[in-house]
Amino acid sequence: MAPTDHLEALTKVVLHNLRYQHDWAQVEPHKQPNLVRPLIYGLPPKRLYVHPDEQIDIIKAEKERGERIPQEPEVEWVLPLHLSEKWSPAQFAAVFDAIDAHPPGAADLALSGEHGKEEQWRLWRGPKRGKRILLATVQDDSTVTYYWIFDGLVKPRQN
Repeated sequence: MAPTDHLEALTKVVLHNLRYQHDWAQVEPHKQPNLVRPLIYGLPPKRLYVHPDEQIDIIKAEKERGERIPQEPEVEWVLPLHLSEKWSPAQFAAVFDAIDAHPPGAADLALSGEHGKEEQWRLWRGPKRGKRILLATVQDDSTVTYYWIFDGLVKPRQN
C-alpha cells in the first residue's frame, strides 16, 4: 500500500469512528502544505477537556453566580496514527507548530460577560486555550484508542 493510500485509509477509519461510534458532528479532514499527514477536526457531543486552571476559574464563577456554568463542546483537533508507527517528540512538535490552537470552524465564544466584565473562565476558550490534539491510535483490527497530547507542559487535573 502506498504511503498516501495508507494515510487516507487511516484517516477514513478515524473519521468513521468519530462520526458513527462517538457521535461527533462537523467532522472533516484537514490538509495543509506544512503538515506531513492529514489531521481531522470536529465537534464532539460533549466537552472533552477542561484545563485545570480553567476548572478553578469555573468553580469560582459558579460560586459567585450561584448557578452552574454550562460546558458546551469545543471543536477539537485529531491526529490519526497507526499503532505500529513510531513518532518522535520532534514530529509531534512539527504538527503543533503547523496548527493553530483553534481548529477551523471553532466558534468564537464571547469573552465578555454581563456589563462587559471579562470573565476569567471564558478566556480559556479564547486566547488562553493551549494547543492540544486528540491522538487517535488505530490498531490492526480497526480499534481506535484516544489520548490527549499537549504542546508544552500542562499540570495534572485535580479530581
